[in-house]
Amino acid sequence: MDRGLSDIDVLIREEKRLTAVESYEDAWAEGRAAGIEPEIMADAAIATALGELMRTAGETGALALLERMRERLVAGEFEPELRIH
Repeated sequence: MDRGLSDIDVLIREEKRLTAVESYEDAWAEGRAAGIEPEIMADAAIATALGELMRTAGETGALALLERMRERLVAGEFEPELRIH
């Protein structure tokens, strides 16, 4: 089966996303083991991500990400029983 460049790009992007999720879950587990509360870790993670996005994509990119994440939150995507990687 011959895949177009677009299909390959989608697969590469998904593999990167899964690798990022795995790395983040490892860091989250380390923080929990060190006794850091989830709210503190979430605040630090979101602030760090937004700071990096501001640096690379500017305010427009950061605001767009926040809006996408808000839509996903409202849609229930982050409910623990629905969590899918």
